[in-house]
Amino acid sequence: MLHFARRKCSIAAAVVLAGTLVFCIPALSDGDSPAGTNDTKRVAAVVTEYRHNSHADVIVSRLFQTQTLDGKGDTPLMRLMSVFTDQIPENDLSRPFARQYGFRISDTVADALTLDKQDLAVDGVLLVAEHGKYDLSDTGQTRYPKKRLFDEVAKVFRVSKRSVPVFIDKHLADNWRDAKYIYDTARELDIPLMAGSSLPVLWRQPPADVRHSAKLKQIVAISYGSLDAYGFHALEMVEALAERRFGGETGVKAVQCLVDRSVWSALEAGGVDRELFEATLARLKKPPDAQKLADLVPNPVLFVIEFADGLRASVLTLNGAVDNWSAAWRYDDDSVESTLFAAQDARPFMHFAYLVQGIDDMMQTGKPTWPVERTLLTSGALHALLISKKEHGRRVETPYLDVKYQSHWNWQQPPPPPPDRPIDQQ
Repeated sequence: MLHFARRKCSIAAAVVLAGTLVFCIPALSDGDSPAGTNDTKRVAAVVTEYRHNSHADVIVSRLFQTQTLDGKGDTPLMRLMSVFTDQIPENDLSRPFARQYGFRISDTVADALTLDKQDLAVDGVLLVAEHGKYDLSDTGQTRYPKKRLFDEVAKVFRVSKRSVPVFIDKHLADNWRDAKYIYDTARELDIPLMAGSSLPVLWRQPPADVRHSAKLKQIVAISYGSLDAYGFHALEMVEALAERRFGGETGVKAVQCLVDRSVWSALEAGGVDRELFEATLARLKKPPDAQKLADLVPNPVLFVIEFADGLRASVLTLNGAVDNWSAAWRYDDDSVESTLFAAQDARPFMHFAYLVQGIDDMMQTGKPTWPVERTLLTSGALHALLISKKEHGRRVETPYLDVKYQSHWNWQQPPPPPPDRPIDQQ
């Protein structure tokens, strides 16, 4: 459960001289504890690149620019101590932000975690590897160095003989082997690990969720964008619904990815629940004409996920006709519910604030706010789906995705977002 209340930020209540540079440091308000004690947790950020509107910006910047990214909102209890950037683009923000807000720029992951000391010196780690120039895998996924960066974090934990909570933005890795390795290493080292998309914490219109322990037959979801980045978001959206069903999560036994004409054929043949599909379309902000979809969407994509307990999920990527996410689900008694998953598509991208609050809650309690098994499963399912796409729609059996877990996380409708600001402005 997320806790929306946070302390207000008072900017520049202290000035630190470092050579000729003046750093402004967010002050602790009355009643707050010094960094590293009681509520305030010292965290390190390990990122691939830090530029305007990157995930590093919309996640990490909230620790010193407040949740509204303008110094006027609530500030998390986490305090940013250091940043390591794997790449430094020309429009890098980490260096100017470090000068302005007083956190450390580290040349290595180890330094970011030890703060120039011998052992671990932070209370948590944010690993945000979502942007930057990296090669593509043979399934078309960007090969972000999540395993490499996580290994460097784990090395510090081993040397220090203790671990602290780690959050990994979005998928655990671009392939099942690395994702399972990260998960298993976290269990070995007793690392409180959490990961995932911001979609599960989004606003829902209407505010609907799968009834806890209800029996489900099928879920249909609509997505857009790239299959790697946004396809993952859609799978997390679906899994956040599916994990609430009777018996909890049982794992995925097979997947299939269809493209182009075969998608429309699957719809016509009843491979996708037509009523759910139409309910999902109707929830979109600007529902397209279902009769004209074939003209509007030249290259549709259909993800089919077969769960071990018989639940079936279908995710349709309909670029050209939609630019938001929605989902519908059918209960065992044939009743249907549906909702729009609504993001704020402008600064301050407030949906990330509720992702950050979930991270902050884990840093305070030492316990993941939602289960990392959700993201282990979606990471593996996406990789298998893109293998199916590469192999022209072959049904891929996934006995290794026997990820079983119970989720006790409950979605809450977030407060209304602040007014939109232009995305090209700070």
